[in-house]
Amino acid sequence: MKKWTKVPNRYANALYVFSPEEKQLEGVFKDVKFIRNVLADNKELKTIMESPVIVPKIKSNIFSQLFENRINSITYGFLDLIVRKRREPSLFQTLDAFINYYHRHHNIKVATLTSAIPLNNELIEKIKIVLEEQTNSTIQIQTQIKPAIIGGFIVQVEDYLVDASLLGKINRLKREFATNIYQAGF
Repeated sequence: MKKWTKVPNRYANALYVFSPEEKQLEGVFKDVKFIRNVLADNKELKTIMESPVIVPKIKSNIFSQLFENRINSITYGFLDLIVRKRREPSLFQTLDAFINYYHRHHNIKVATLTSAIPLNNELIEKIKIVLEEQTNSTIQIQTQIKPAIIGGFIVQVEDYLVDASLLGKINRLKREFATNIYQAGF
């Protein structure tokens, strides 16, 4: 996870404080996730927004064409403010910071579930229930497929990691055999 600078945190906090006052927090949260996904999926757009060479008026026109009629007026005003204040290079971090504020205040934690093959929804739901009981939080699961782990799964929630993968077991056995105290010099 990236370290946040002051600017993205300040803007994200301002949006987070302002949107409930207007009773628009849920709508703004959906908009922020939508905008973040658009930027993440479109590398060219992200590059344009982060470029100091492209003038703010062009960036504002791009945002207008993409988002003006698709998002809440508060979110659109926020994007316009970001562009006018020339803070668009930190837009992606600002959106991430807003999502983190939302999650923290709503006791939501994101779990990354990595497996060698796709898991069925029933198993994912069981893992989610166990994690929710363990963390006393609402869990959102993001799945990843990594055939390199051979089998099993790895779950990470913040700093909590459960490695139940075959690769993890093999690596633990390698370390254990490397420190075998019964056969010195072997």
